[in-house]
Amino acid sequence: MSKLIKQMQMDALKKTFGEVRDMVFLSYSGIPAIAENQMRLALRKKNIRLHMVKNSLANRVLKDMGFAGDFGPILQGPTIVAWGSSSIADLSKELDTWIRKNNKIKPKAAVADGSMVSFDDAKKFPTRGEALSRVSGMVIGPAGRLLSQIRGPASTVAGQVKQLAEKKPEEPPAAA
Repeated sequence: MSKLIKQMQMDALKKTFGEVRDMVFLSYSGIPAIAENQMRLALRKKNIRLHMVKNSLANRVLKDMGFAGDFGPILQGPTIVAWGSSSIADLSKELDTWIRKNNKIKPKAAVADGSMVSFDDAKKFPTRGEALSRVSGMVIGPAGRLLSQIRGPASTVAGQVKQLAEKKPEEPPAAA
């Protein structure tokens, strides 16, 4: 393959991956074409893309795109790159259902925000919705505590004032 063709393929891979920072690498061989097509169509409906890559070109492209880690051991044998969905956790969990259905699909590794992680760790990451709810809880928590500390003494004083207002006025002592 000439250098010009390799460069064109690398440019096409860079364009395909674009701004992708989360992906999963799969070993994928010996699957009937019909089963593969069904899987691709089902994943596409969930906004997950699959792309068969040439290992040497993918290794160069990933390094050029600034991904951390050694992709050499992962990019051995037939490799498919999966990306899409809203988070690496959603992507990994969806691919895991297909891996359980078909024992010929094997996960190799995952990349989360540009850093290499194991596939099992990627499944344990929080989804986008879970992460946002955790962050909002961390932001709201201290404000709620501060509000309760401000309200506490004020409500105590208000309760005492109300109690005094409701109390019947004492009659003056009888004259002897």
